[in-house]
Amino acid sequence: MLKSIGFSATLLALCAPLAAQWKVNDKATPRTADGKPNLSAPAPRRADGKPDLTGIWIAEPPKVRDATVGLKPGEVSMTPWAQKVFDERKTGDLSATDPDANCLPQGVPKINSTPVPFKIFQEPNQLVILYEAFDQYRQIFMDGRPVPKDPNPQWFGYTVAKWDGDTLVAESSGFNGKAWLDQLGHPSTEALHVTERFHRRDFGHMDITSTIEDTGAYTKPWTFTQPLALLVDTDLIEDVCNENNKDVPHMKGK
Repeated sequence: MLKSIGFSATLLALCAPLAAQWKVNDKATPRTADGKPNLSAPAPRRADGKPDLTGIWIAEPPKVRDATVGLKPGEVSMTPWAQKVFDERKTGDLSATDPDANCLPQGVPKINSTPVPFKIFQEPNQLVILYEAFDQYRQIFMDGRPVPKDPNPQWFGYTVAKWDGDTLVAESSGFNGKAWLDQLGHPSTEALHVTERFHRRDFGHMDITSTIEDTGAYTKPWTFTQPLALLVDTDLIEDVCNENNKDVPHMKGK
């Protein structure tokens, strides 16, 4: 079984096939005539007619290294402070200060772009996400509650959501400003506001389109899309980062 030996340095290893995952037979998965999962089948729907996002998903391809890959020059415009921080981080000289390398949460939306699966449970009034990476979780509330006015800052912030047609729109704020938005080191501050649009294209494919708004670090909002693939006939396994985290002493910036 893969053990966490520092998230940043083991990224390529974690991209390997998930041979260690549990093997199960999901009878709810549509199959082709030869018994293989039909990932292009229509997206399932719940009794209320809304798309069902339930399932085990993985970023494909993962954009955890650089969330801006594929964006045009100028789409991401940083404040002078943020540009200076980013220029220092992207050299790798501060890699030992990356929260991932220290078994700290990846934050939003970075957590959706890691090469590690996560499991969505959908209920009428909330979405719960279990992330295999570092055994983390999120709650996305759809019961109409407001975001706290004076929240205790958190790595994942506070998230509320509502449906826009077949797309679930999640709004997150109340962050602690400590998270890197990707491994290159795009910074964030406590002013960060993230809008995630979850759209299940068919049975086996979903997109999360994230818009970053952070007046402390960026001069305008910017958006990127993380494609996801459904993992079938499997389940999550335990991933305790601190169990064997030996990277940091060998990384720059310690």
